[in-house]
Amino acid sequence: MRREPVRWAVVALLLAMVGAGVQRWGGSWWRRTAFLVVDDKVEPLITMDNLEDTSKKHLENITIPSVLITNKLGNDLKKSVENGDMVSVLLDWRESLPHPDERVEYEFWTNNNDECGPKCDMQMDFVKSFRGIAQILEKKGYTQFTPHYITWYCLEAFVVSKQCKSQCINHGRHCAPDLEQNFNKGYDGKDVVVQNLHQICVFKVANESGKPWLWWDYVHDFSIRCPMKGKKYTHECAMDVIKSLGLDDEKINKCIGDPEADEEKSILKAEQDAQLSWLYCRYGFVYHI
Repeated sequence: MRREPVRWAVVALLLAMVGAGVQRWGGSWWRRTAFLVVDDKVEPLITMDNLEDTSKKHLENITIPSVLITNKLGNDLKKSVENGDMVSVLLDWRESLPHPDERVEYEFWTNNNDECGPKCDMQMDFVKSFRGIAQILEKKGYTQFTPHYITWYCLEAFVVSKQCKSQCINHGRHCAPDLEQNFNKGYDGKDVVVQNLHQICVFKVANESGKPWLWWDYVHDFSIRCPMKGKKYTHECAMDVIKSLGLDDEKINKCIGDPEADEEKSILKAEQDAQLSWLYCRYGFVYHI
């Protein structure tokens, strides 16, 4: 896979301000070659996100190459266009590729909760639709994929509380929210943490065996065979899926360990550290309680 920088000499250019202005792009924008979204604030750029004050249909209408640019650059470009100057825009992605080694490395932050509403449904739809593509890219060596799982810990003063016992494993060290916010029925947050742990260990063992793409098969098959609604969201069902994929169940069981043990689970601690690193890289700081 060659990763040459993308270059466009923009023949027709459309500029839109983030915010209400993006809804006023006009009826002929589809004839444009590229769509430059101008930040409406003077600030460092990180990434584009869904606009809070625009409907989903506007985002879906963007089917041409698009990029978010700074407020200053957008204003300079608009002035040049208004003055009748010839405008040529070069988009070069090399700075966003930290490892120019013919391989794309990417991460997927997820969890296996299948009862958290539209977000969980959207996440599983992505897994189902992208699984085949992801596996081909991984097998051919074009990509290196790593799944991550959000987890947090319970403050020491509350470790023995009903809430922490319901939502955490390993004596409050690794937690997830209770699904129904009802600590007396259904599956608890700790059940989600345990199944997240299964998925992390599946990836670890599959990756060590040289077949990291089996993670996609496991997540897909588990969602079908072990749903919460069917009351099959269990360790036993998970192990049946693991065995059906030919993975080493002994290694995975050893990786999972004892969720009730009063000890830190290093593989989940690594997820917490990765989460803090991601927050620091994105926002420049991390709050510690």
